[in-house]
Amino acid sequence: MSLKAFHILFVSVSVVLAVGFGFWGIREFRTRADSTALTLGVASFAAAVALLIYGRWFLRKLRKVDSL
Repeated sequence: MSLKAFHILFVSVSVVLAVGFGFWGIREFRTRADSTALTLGVASFAAAVALLIYGRWFLRKLRKVDSL
């Protein structure tokens, strides 16, 4: 597996985990009314969006590179 492919896989898995953690944080807030869980949930969704933007930038930057 090339370094480029591993990086794309790693960013993709990170997005999925961030979204999952965000849903967990929102669910915990609804269950326990804990503001920390809400903060973590919202921050996780923001991190997922940032990772998506980064992933798109990375793919555009290395579009012409076959492997590293």
